[in-house]
Amino acid sequence: MITTNQLLRCSISLAAGLTLTLIPVSAQRTTRAAEVPTFQVDPFWPRPLVNHWILGSVTGVAVDAQDHVWLVHRGMDSLTARTEAGLATNPPTAESCCAPAPYVLEFDSAGVLVNSWGGPGQGYEWPHTPAGIAVDGKGNVWIGGIFQMPAAMAGQSRPPTDAHVLKFTRGGKFLLQIGQAGKIEGSFSKTTLNQPAGFAIDTAANEVYVADGIANRRVVVFDSETGAYKRHWGAYGQPTSEAPVGTYDPDKPAEKQFNVVSCVDIARDGLVYVCDRRNDRIQAFKKDGTFVKEAFVSKSTLGEGSVWDIAFSNDPQQRFVYVADGSDQKVWVLRRDTLDVVSSVGAGGRWPGHFYGVGSLAVDSKGNVFTGETYEGKRVQKFLFKGLSAPAGGRQ
Repeated sequence: MITTNQLLRCSISLAAGLTLTLIPVSAQRTTRAAEVPTFQVDPFWPRPLVNHWILGSVTGVAVDAQDHVWLVHRGMDSLTARTEAGLATNPPTAESCCAPAPYVLEFDSAGVLVNSWGGPGQGYEWPHTPAGIAVDGKGNVWIGGIFQMPAAMAGQSRPPTDAHVLKFTRGGKFLLQIGQAGKIEGSFSKTTLNQPAGFAIDTAANEVYVADGIANRRVVVFDSETGAYKRHWGAYGQPTSEAPVGTYDPDKPAEKQFNVVSCVDIARDGLVYVCDRRNDRIQAFKKDGTFVKEAFVSKSTLGEGSVWDIAFSNDPQQRFVYVADGSDQKVWVLRRDTLDVVSSVGAGGRWPGHFYGVGSLAVDSKGNVFTGETYEGKRVQKFLFKGLSAPAGGRQ
């Protein structure tokens, strides 16, 4: 006699020569677990900007506790703005059209602009190339910068290298600066930075994690209230190094140093995830810098690499990691437990839902994903979370 348990685990031969396989409950759960997030672009988000404002390259996107979306962009110089508006010729070839938007923009969940500010002010050094934005649990806004003084321009009248991060209230009031523009002391420094590109804030611990970044190749942690140094580490949790890093080669053993640290983010379980952009990888650590695991994403990608920014899905376990890949022009979807790629969103192009230089992303409380495009992409997009379903190529 076949028991119910045996029936669930066997294949029964039918008279027609077909085989019916009865799937056990455990296997059904596995199938459901293989489903991945799906999205639909909202082509009408955000609403048109006031004052005929236009964006420069978007270099950071964040979502706050109110589900308001924040972005920082590089702006544009007056000549670029006038050229795009058709006003740079003499006489002008067009009527007045456009003006660069303020560097920092805040949108409500409907895509309506509700706040804007940014630029030079009293008591702080505004970065020449602002990049990276985060909003902490108290509503304060953090911004970095990635401009580097070209060696050929040293000593000339040019902006100093961005080597600092800034903290403001949500209304744009200056609160704190860590580091100083142009002051660079290397990857062992406890007081200086070098082109910091991203942040994660542990509000409960009053700590800010800085992706430092383009040149120092490390993660460094400061007190988020005073700016006092706490700790830092390099790839695999090892001490940082001033030794040069070779050109990435996917066929060679994994590099023991970070190349370009473009982002850092903290999951709800306390793991710290770091983007090592030009090495095509993510590394995860405990908060004290102890290495936990790594994974490569689109490992054959060369040049600027594949891992530009990350965000987590908003389910309680944060089962998925979203990776902005500005080289391959898509957002990868990874399982967070294994860091395996299970699907992707988007492709290269200018249409809604496509990307040109997608370099930043964030997730709201409903699971919607917001992306920012740098280079000549110069836009932010919203992807509506539509639930879980089987990957396009079949179940994983």
